[in-house]
Amino acid sequence: MSVYVSAELRRRIRAHFRDHCAYCRTPESLTVVIFEFEHILPRSLGGATSFENLCLSCPTCNRYKSDRTFGAGDEQRRMTALFHPHHDAWNDHFSWSDDATELIGLTPSAKATIDTLRMNRTQLIRVRRLWVAMGEHPPNLT
Repeated sequence: MSVYVSAELRRRIRAHFRDHCAYCRTPESLTVVIFEFEHILPRSLGGATSFENLCLSCPTCNRYKSDRTFGAGDEQRRMTALFHPHHDAWNDHFSWSDDATELIGLTPSAKATIDTLRMNRTQLIRVRRLWVAMGEHPPNLT
């Protein structure tokens, strides 16, 4: 179910995430879809519609995340909390492969997030290759 997010809150979230998906770092400007305001802690689990609990997400990451807050974070498939875009620093958890087409999880949380949200899906790797060739990737959001 959709919930109302005020124009001011949408503006703040877009500015904070610089119009990029908070998870896979895809820039909205290079896609043909409108990004979504995702509840990090789902409303079904008591998550608020607040700046601290909302992030900008591409529709695919949002769909795969759904209401999940945990995923398998290591080879033993132990459950770990997913990356939290407001509490966790992206660069502490993720890095790019040498060719900048795949995300590498540096922590169990990042590995669980990459797996759960399918952040290295074939289609996204293909389009990242094009963006690299265009000089548009990886994003510099530090």
